[in-house]
Amino acid sequence: MVLQGLAQGSYYAVTYYDSLGRNFQHEIDSIFHAVDVSVNLWVDTSVICKVNRNEPVALDQIFIDNFNLAQEAARLSDGYFDPTISPIVAAWGFSNKKGDTITPQLIDSLRNLVDYRGVRIEDGKVVKDHPLMTLDFNAIAQGYTSDLIASFLDHRGIHNYLVDTGGEIMARGGKPDGQPWIVGIEKPAPEWDSEQQLQTRIALRDQGLVTSGSTRKYVERDGKRYSHCIDPTTGYPVDHQVLSVTVMAKNSAWADALASICMVMGMEKSLPLIQSLDGVEAYYIFVNSDNELDTFSTEGFPKSM
Repeated sequence: MVLQGLAQGSYYAVTYYDSLGRNFQHEIDSIFHAVDVSVNLWVDTSVICKVNRNEPVALDQIFIDNFNLAQEAARLSDGYFDPTISPIVAAWGFSNKKGDTITPQLIDSLRNLVDYRGVRIEDGKVVKDHPLMTLDFNAIAQGYTSDLIASFLDHRGIHNYLVDTGGEIMARGGKPDGQPWIVGIEKPAPEWDSEQQLQTRIALRDQGLVTSGSTRKYVERDGKRYSHCIDPTTGYPVDHQVLSVTVMAKNSAWADALASICMVMGMEKSLPLIQSLDGVEAYYIFVNSDNELDTFSTEGFPKSM
């Protein structure tokens, strides 16, 4: 069974093998809806939007899960991942506003609102050190959605599936003939609307896989292109040679968070972190010293097919 469509501003494709031939389209649509009304910044009545506006709202489990995962990623990366970065993301024009005139003074003022240690959940409510602090779970929410769908399939007795939510993948088992799932890793694109080309293909079983890259998401200011990957420690888009990072981890949400961390930190800083984590592997695509496209993968990352 293959279910596919549009959700969360992107595509989704859920492939699974079920001896009973059940169609779970309605249930999967309900999962997407539940995530949207909880942590989607483009749904004005979502839980996260109400939290950001300091309105009273009951926190649901989806919000709490995303908050806790974001805080874990922030602590692990020492702030290179920060769910309170949204004021700076908006200033650069990577949200539903045009963006501001960027000055060092503006960035310095906004950085005062960016610190994951300044928000917490107490007695079922989000408590902020500064009322203007806002949250953004975009770097993990799609991976989390793939995991929710995977968990639903697990509980329905489905043991062979591939869930792909906008490129955030969660795989279980394989195909009926015993072959693993085969997934592609995109070659960095020269423009946001360039035709998709594959860099490589790998076999995947019982893992989450997410690619984070800077070549399709960017803004142009005064003739210069700026990546959507913003370093919370500086307030500016990253400016290094890594074009994309694909991370394999125990689930899609964690792979999503780690891929974002790697893109912000760059290879030199993030590689030791990745290598210190059990069950986590990474594949980097970067521009080398000869100005040529190059790759590097950790020892346990699946070999190209």
